Parts: sequence; structure tokens; C-alpha cells
Amino acid sequence: MKTVVQLERTGCGIANVAALAGVSYRQAQRVANRLGIFADDSRLWPETHHVRRLLKEYGIRSASTEVPFTSWEALPDLALLAVKWHKERDRTFWHWVVFWRGPCGPVVLDSKRALRRHVRIDFGRMKVKWFSPVSLIKKAAVSLSRLRC
Repeated sequence: MKTVVQLERTGCGIANVAALAGVSYRQAQRVANRLGIFADDSRLWPETHHVRRLLKEYGIRSASTEVPFTSWEALPDLALLAVKWHKERDRTFWHWVVFWRGPCGPVVLDSKRALRRHVRIDFGRMKVKWFSPVSLIKKAAVSLSRLRC
């Protein structure tokens, strides 16, 4: 799986769906916009249903609710994680990342543009609040198998 870097400051959800679907950020952005999902719409930031709608559009199944994070070992093989979780004016915010337990070991794919490396293994530095397991369609699952260790 290739990390897709977010092209908008608040486009982490779109970028991570693009990574899971095996498409570019711009392709996922066009589909999201067609569904009425825009990265700069602050009404969507503290919600999860818009990312689930975009996942569904690509045939990717996700859990209908968030699961509290307990440990890295307890995570499923593939999940969207909420990190950097915080509250501002009674609204919750977080940054989406993808957790993948692949053939090279577990990694986090982080779409944040400012990072030098988007494949992360510094698990102790990441503060995860909750996760949502995801299941890929066959095409996306094949792209996972191409990752080099």
C-alpha cells in the first residue's frame, strides 16, 4: 500500500481513503466532492460518517462505530486510527491515519504533508483515541501485497 499525501491541510480522511482504495488524492477528492464531502468544511471535521461514505463508495467496508484503542497488539490487521485527538470549543478533532499489519510488520501510514517519512513505526509517539476496522476489496488488497520491506 502506498501512502497518499494530503493536498489540503484538513484532507487526511480523503488521503487515507485514497491510500486504502489505491487511487490518487485528486481522484478521491473528486469522488468526495461529488458526495458533498469537502476537506475544508469544518462541520465535517468532528464527524466520521463522511469518511465511511467515501470508503463505501470505493467498496471498502468499515465498522459502523469507533472502537476504543487499548493497545497496538489488539488492533486488527487494517484500521483507520484517530490520533492527535483533542477538543476545541466543545468539538472533537483528530487526525486520521491508516494502521496496517503487513508482511514487513505493523506500520502506520500518515498522510500529513510536512512529514519526511509517511510510513511510521514510532508507535510510542502516537496517541490513539479510537479506531475503525476496515476490509478492502480485492483490487486494493492486491496493492497491499506489493509493499517492499
